[in-house]
Amino acid sequence: MGKLFTVCWKYIRAIALIYLSLFIGNTVAALLPIAIPGSIIGMIVLFALLSSQLLPAKWVKPGCQLFIRYMVLLFVPIGVGVMKYYDQIVDDLAPLVVSCLISTLMVFVVVGYSSHYFHRERPVVDKTNSPEEK
Repeated sequence: MGKLFTVCWKYIRAIALIYLSLFIGNTVAALLPIAIPGSIIGMIVLFALLSSQLLPAKWVKPGCQLFIRYMVLLFVPIGVGVMKYYDQIVDDLAPLVVSCLISTLMVFVVVGYSSHYFHRERPVVDKTNSPEEK
């Protein structure tokens, strides 16, 4: 019985912390004069807490694993909601496809050049044969 309580507590704590960061993000988004989704701000808050180690990763790990395991199921309502706007999507299909292709190409180019820049070969400085020692 004690192990069941411990496991349940870990899941409740993890989901509560994730939703608390979402609530903080929604509150901050409501106060900002610009339109940034509260879920994005909440993820940034959660990332900041985890990366600064103010919040141990093991506290949110069970909830994250649960959400990831059932992610496909969580996207069903979004897909159904998109179908509500089917007529508008069909009317604007060409601009949507063009903008998706252009933005995808831009991401490929930026990631490619960034990766090439960061993974390039750099000259190795050999301190044993430096001219100062001669």
